[in-house]
Amino acid sequence: MRVLVTGASGLLGRTVAQNLIDGGHEVTVMQRRASELACDEVRGDITDRVEVEAAVLGQEAVVHLAAKVSPTGSWSEFEAINIEGTKNLVQASQQAGVGRFIYVSSPSVASSGDAHVGVGALPADPSSTGSFYARSKAEAELYVLGVEDDSVSIAAVRPHLVWGPGDEQLIARIVERAEKGMLRLIGSGAALVDSTYVDNAADAIVASLMHADRIDGRALVISNGEPRPIAELLGGIVEAAGLERPTSSVPPALAKSMGSVIEKVWSVGRLTQDPPMTRFLAEQLSTAHWYDQRETQELLEWAPKVSLEEGFVRLRAWYDSAS
Repeated sequence: MRVLVTGASGLLGRTVAQNLIDGGHEVTVMQRRASELACDEVRGDITDRVEVEAAVLGQEAVVHLAAKVSPTGSWSEFEAINIEGTKNLVQASQQAGVGRFIYVSSPSVASSGDAHVGVGALPADPSSTGSFYARSKAEAELYVLGVEDDSVSIAAVRPHLVWGPGDEQLIARIVERAEKGMLRLIGSGAALVDSTYVDNAADAIVASLMHADRIDGRALVISNGEPRPIAELLGGIVEAAGLERPTSSVPPALAKSMGSVIEKVWSVGRLTQDPPMTRFLAEQLSTAHWYDQRETQELLEWAPKVSLEEGFVRLRAWYDSAS
């Protein structure tokens, strides 16, 4: 197929695009930074409708990963990129006759602060989310899945906590805090949390594109299917980077209160650096989040190939080679 992949300068988008290239598909990537991939490239912004229309022209499928992913920023920024940018892509794709559209969402679109224990893809709910990112992704997902057009198969996939070598989001932030001695467990660290090694997430997204007609109109959560205590997950990551596991902790109620205060300070001061804590982050680090993968794997005819243990080995090798 001729496939447009947005957001290919990020770890997951780049891996998805490379998988498609390796599979013999004709890939075009669209993002603001260079992707360094051996394929056609469009340097542009999804908020620009003209640039989007040019990028989707002649494509048979779109995998949309581009998004503003940050604990800071104004609502207008998240709205423009994550909501309006997604609408631009969907509408331009319909006009161009694109037959398959995969929206890469997030489990946070259904996060209200409660535990998610062995559930599937819960309904997206912008009103209950705890961050601008989650709210904007929820609104965009509702728009995508609400499109009524028999000529295009549209689905949403929600990879949960994607990580791997070279990750500038989850891994880089955890390691940076550990290096500064700022990484703390929230509560006991016993809450079970699932995550997704990047290769597995990319494989599942490609599988969703291949089976777009089967999952049309649906949202699916993707994960490794290996829930672990959050302390074990964080420990595995920092040890791979050659650092010591976090041992000190902060009570969940205190962490949430601190997060709320810090969010207000960051908002008033319009600060752009990552805050040390947010209420949403405190909730995520102290609450169980793991998902039943049986339906996802059956529908996509997919299963994770890289275990968490193998992922940690690869992450350590990457850090060793970079040192």
